[in-house]
Amino acid sequence: MHHHISFKQDEGLRLQISQSLLPKSHSLVELYLCIPNEMGINPNTLSEESFYHNHVKTRMAYNASGIHLPLVRSRFISKNRGDEQDYRQNLNLYCYQVRLALDTDVNEALAIKEPDAFFIRVQAMQQETERLLKRLRRYKPKEEKLLSFFYNADNFLSWHAEQVILKLLDKGPKSSEHAVERKQLLQFCEAENGYREQKRYNSVSTVDDPNRLANKMHLLQRLIEHGVVLRRETRNLNTLLRRVVKGSVTAIMMAFVMLLVLTARTNFTQVTIGLVALLGTIYGLREIFKEDITRIIWRRIIMGRAKWLQSFYNSTTKVKVAKQKVWLEYIKPTRIPKEIAAIFSKRRQQNKQAAQWMYMRFECDVPVNTFMPGYDALHQSINISMAPMVRYLRKGEGRVYEYSGKKIRKHAVERRYQINVVLVTRDDNHEAQAQRYKITLNRSQIVALEKIGSPSA
Repeated sequence: MHHHISFKQDEGLRLQISQSLLPKSHSLVELYLCIPNEMGINPNTLSEESFYHNHVKTRMAYNASGIHLPLVRSRFISKNRGDEQDYRQNLNLYCYQVRLALDTDVNEALAIKEPDAFFIRVQAMQQETERLLKRLRRYKPKEEKLLSFFYNADNFLSWHAEQVILKLLDKGPKSSEHAVERKQLLQFCEAENGYREQKRYNSVSTVDDPNRLANKMHLLQRLIEHGVVLRRETRNLNTLLRRVVKGSVTAIMMAFVMLLVLTARTNFTQVTIGLVALLGTIYGLREIFKEDITRIIWRRIIMGRAKWLQSFYNSTTKVKVAKQKVWLEYIKPTRIPKEIAAIFSKRRQQNKQAAQWMYMRFECDVPVNTFMPGYDALHQSINISMAPMVRYLRKGEGRVYEYSGKKIRKHAVERRYQINVVLVTRDDNHEAQAQRYKITLNRSQIVALEKIGSPSA
């Protein structure tokens, strides 16, 4: 059985691969990227280490089936020992899932260009959000020690819901025919803003300064992610091996240099300018070739090896919940498996350009037998920023002229580039399924992410 994997466009220049992981499960995701040479991306302009550390992020969080409010259960409001942590865990899970649902719905709503369908969708979102907020507030805890957790969650969700609706109204399609719907949505935003003022969640100075308010909400978001989003630790798997290779090459080079030095000393009975010049040349050549030889040998040894290991821990119990090995390297076309090369070969002739090939692989294991009570899966998201890919793209727009029979028209057109990607997933029986995508981007954003053809087994 294949793990259900979603590959979608995120905001700006980001792509996201997401899936749910069950206890004792294994997941393997591979990406083959065909990057046109005209984009200027190669090992010299974008190193593998720089791309991984700055632009590839894996995030894991607990997940539960459906959005519900577990804290309504009596065991979370009883006075038994440990219930404070239970309350916070379940409150955080609820808030996290509401935020994820809102963010997902925003992206889907903004993809709707027809005003009628757009406002129907946004109104449904607003009504569902209002229902979830009322549900949260209905079960406000009575214990003093739990109130701070509730206030933080209520403050953040209220503000985030307002931001979501305002963003939709700002970026969505405009229509004078939907003034009534727009007014109703704005009334919801005003009501939430007034609610936060009434509760005095934020000081006047914070509300008046957008930067302070945004930073505070970012902090609250981090607080309500506690215990839900797993803590990540990254380790380079080849640090020791690299030292061994570097030391071995240095030792061999030194032995060779010493042999040359001893040979030179036997040929010169006394110190002369010729001897000094020869020794200087020998040591100079050693410095020149040592780095090159080390780099060549290292590239050969590291080829095809996992480079990083990410461990994910429960931030509360400190238990390791999952681990992920990561491969990332530039590869030659000859190293691409035949079945993957066959998928790339189906491209139209004009799209077959000289290109750099990049390979990524994410292998994840969940060793635990069960998760904490209330959680039934892990939500894994791998975020890949394409920002470094557009760094060297040409600026400016071109012009296209059109003669309509009466006059010449001029149209501004932007330069766009295409990166072809094959996403490969493997199930627990190691059976592979491959799907090709086409990424169209310009200097500022990913214009489109298109699925090409049907999955190939």
